[in-house]
Amino acid sequence: MKKWAVATLLMAVFACSGFAKDKSKSSNDDPVATLTFVILKDANGKPVRNAAVVMHSVSEKGKQEKGGLELKTDADGKASYEGIPYGKMRVQVLAPGFQTFGQDYDVNQSTMEITVKLKRPEAQYSIYDDHGNEKGDEKKDTPPQKPQ
Repeated sequence: MKKWAVATLLMAVFACSGFAKDKSKSSNDDPVATLTFVILKDANGKPVRNAAVVMHSVSEKGKQEKGGLELKTDADGKASYEGIPYGKMRVQVLAPGFQTFGQDYDVNQSTMEITVKLKRPEAQYSIYDDHGNEKGDEKKDTPPQKPQ
């Protein structure tokens, strides 16, 4: 009787493992990609360490979907992830001391490498700074001149 029980148990295990394979096949039918990011400084081309690479799926209407994924770059400025579904993907890159980068990409290949060059922030424009005498500008400090 023990041989019969062992044989039945083995058949049940094989049947369940076959079902699990069929189930996983149906969920793996959708194509997925491996995305590799290379984050560099625009000024000199050196890698940016610990930059945050944030990815969000984008709907057909162009709206960012909930959820998402955040990666951190290594010492070589690289980060990668396997299993990104094909379709539109919004990528944002954030790093201290650099302008935030954002762009939508169409993931349509099994492997994609995306290189991003981060720029330093530009100086903020101020109306209080002296920008020279541009056309139409008048100095308000000097009194108007009398005609002679």
